[in-house]
Amino acid sequence: MFRQLTRFWPRRHFAKLDGADFPPFLPGTVWLVGAGPGGPGLASLLAYHALGEADVIVYDALVSEELLKLAPRRVERVFAGKRGGKPSPKQVDISLQLVDFARQGKRVLRLKGGDPFMFGRGGEEAGALVKAGVPFRIVPGISAGLGGLAYAGIPITHRDTNQSVLFLTGHDEHGTVPQAVDWEAVATAAPVIVMFMAVKHLGLIASRLLASGRAPGDKVTIISHAATPRQSVIETTLAQAPHLIDVPTPAIVVLGPVGAYRASLDWYVGEMRRHIFG
Repeated sequence: MFRQLTRFWPRRHFAKLDGADFPPFLPGTVWLVGAGPGGPGLASLLAYHALGEADVIVYDALVSEELLKLAPRRVERVFAGKRGGKPSPKQVDISLQLVDFARQGKRVLRLKGGDPFMFGRGGEEAGALVKAGVPFRIVPGISAGLGGLAYAGIPITHRDTNQSVLFLTGHDEHGTVPQAVDWEAVATAAPVIVMFMAVKHLGLIASRLLASGRAPGDKVTIISHAATPRQSVIETTLAQAPHLIDVPTPAIVVLGPVGAYRASLDWYVGEMRRHIFG
């Protein structure tokens, strides 16, 4: 399919970006940029512009190699990924590194998977830049909590099922289930709950939701490696979710009736999934 389409694709179209009036990426500044949920084609035009202008890229574990390849070879690349259960740089050290690079007069691109302000600690890093007096720009990205669902054929809202959505994280800064979450309130707050970084504690989260009134038969859909060629999807129920083993991560967990639309809306298959740009 894509081979057929590329015969008619106007390849020169992207050359128009060379003359686009993008904001200047000034030396001594930091851009906090969302890379989107997977394929490099899901990054914004401002993200693409920043990749070409940056002197150094400080990137997360969820940023694809294909996206990084769009930056010139001269650009310094610094890995600052955090992965559960593995040695990871501390957040305070990452923030200090951004400040240090900026004070050296570099154009610093902080590239984060998904959206920097959706469970991405972008607010903490922006706060550190404010404290240090470093100018910055926020470039939103497509959150995995939105784009990941779309790539699994799941509309996050639908008039027939839900008029509200609740987002939550499955672990806190210590790697445990968030203690500040009112699970009794969360369980019935919205028909659809989208959970980030919840696979490790899914059993405990499910038990708390069930104890707080959520139905055992509620549909659970888990999207792993969303919007990449490695994407996989598991469908189960809230009662059965704690019994899952070896669920690939990173993953987004979706609780609620919208998962049922996947049966007819699952479009990201075959040749499309192999296409590197998403």
